[in-house]
Amino acid sequence: MNANLIRHAVHIAAILGLYLSAAMFLPALIDLYYGHPDWQVFAVTAFIVGGFSAATFMATRSGPPPFSKKFGFLLVNVLWLAFSVIGAIPLWLSSMKLDFAQAFFESVSAVTTTGSTVIVGLDDAPPGLLLWRSLLCWLGGIGVVVLGLFIIPYLRVGGMSFFKMESSDTSDKPFARLATFSRAFLAVYVTITLLCAIGYGMTGMNRFDAINHAMTTVATGGFSTHDASFAYFGSLPLLWVSTFFMTLCSLPFSILIVFVARGRLDALRDPQIVVFLGYLVVFSLAVAIYHRLANGVDFHLALTYSFFNVTSILSTTGYTSEDYSLWGPFVVMAAFIATFMGGCSGSTAGGIKAYRFIVLFNAIRSGLNKLVYPNAIYAVRYGRNTVDADAQRAIFLFFITYILLWVFGSLAMAAFGYDLVTSVSAVITCLSNVGPGLGSIIGPIGNFSTLADPELYLLSLMMLLGRLEVLTVLVILTPIFWKQ
Repeated sequence: MNANLIRHAVHIAAILGLYLSAAMFLPALIDLYYGHPDWQVFAVTAFIVGGFSAATFMATRSGPPPFSKKFGFLLVNVLWLAFSVIGAIPLWLSSMKLDFAQAFFESVSAVTTTGSTVIVGLDDAPPGLLLWRSLLCWLGGIGVVVLGLFIIPYLRVGGMSFFKMESSDTSDKPFARLATFSRAFLAVYVTITLLCAIGYGMTGMNRFDAINHAMTTVATGGFSTHDASFAYFGSLPLLWVSTFFMTLCSLPFSILIVFVARGRLDALRDPQIVVFLGYLVVFSLAVAIYHRLANGVDFHLALTYSFFNVTSILSTTGYTSEDYSLWGPFVVMAAFIATFMGGCSGSTAGGIKAYRFIVLFNAIRSGLNKLVYPNAIYAVRYGRNTVDADAQRAIFLFFITYILLWVFGSLAMAAFGYDLVTSVSAVITCLSNVGPGLGSIIGPIGNFSTLADPELYLLSLMMLLGRLEVLTVLVILTPIFWKQ
């Protein structure tokens, strides 16, 4: 590979480092306000990271890079790795006494909006550290949307390359509308965050909790400021507020922007929105009815807890209101299946995503039809769009690779000595960027604090693979990628 491309990627990563170093002063000020000594950690780290980033920026400065697919793959990986490492430094140096593997896992969990945590004692943790986790999550959510709307379609690894941003073809110019789109996107993103914080404040949270939870809700990240997550608050209206915003932020932001800016209701007819909302309602009602019949819970309570927890899983947010694994085997299986599914493309949600299920179903139906009428032509469609062969191949390749990664990751966890439930759920919850797993260790009321460093690095890799659409990471591991 041309060393000049690596130089350009490092140069852009240095710019990211400068922004993150500036962001560190916010948790420093929060700790200073509350009188916690960790403000020094954030302040010193900000100066060190800022100085190193500035030096790197100057050392790698050159003309603008010729954008190519190879550079796109490299840039995405370098940026997300730099984001994760820089985010881990203040966590590593904080008074929480995390080793680097734990700090890196926590940072990756934040920037990929996964929400898995290794920290025990969140209720007494430094306020600056809690804010830093939420801020990383919130910024990671911005990166996720930009990644899904502009970079992944251009690289043609996510299967969404047949979609076009309205009135502009982004398949040839991935950043052509980024400058104009970013303003509207940030306005919507910030507005939803503020509305969510206000909603949380009106239904039981104090100001600090409301701000932190709003940031991680909009990013569908699921980090909480309390070990018990939403069970700490015990407010049913709060759960419905959270359910609404988790659902909203699982929808494509480009469609939300078109709806808000132009009032176009037809924008909400995107097939993946219909499918996502459909399986969210079906799963939630099924779990609520089972919870009512099996455990004798009042149906209103069962409905509230079911919609909240199912939405939390399907949106890949990861909040919990109680240990739903105790509701019965049907709920455990439903939660496990929902962990794979995810929200919509172009949102902050992770998972396989609804549009892939639509294309996969239509491709299978088309294939079955051709078995009956071999000479007939059956187009695979997504709404009114015809899905070309390359997009179909990308989706099938994603599915196969996704399942293989889950299988091999689960085998690796089992080799480390973990039971079946912990092994398979830990890998899929990280690969789908959901947060909590199943079982007594990492279940809805557990965490990842007891896992050793090798397991944490493995699961950190799974989180990055899942967030970067798997193939974007694996492609740089192939020998052909590095050939001149």
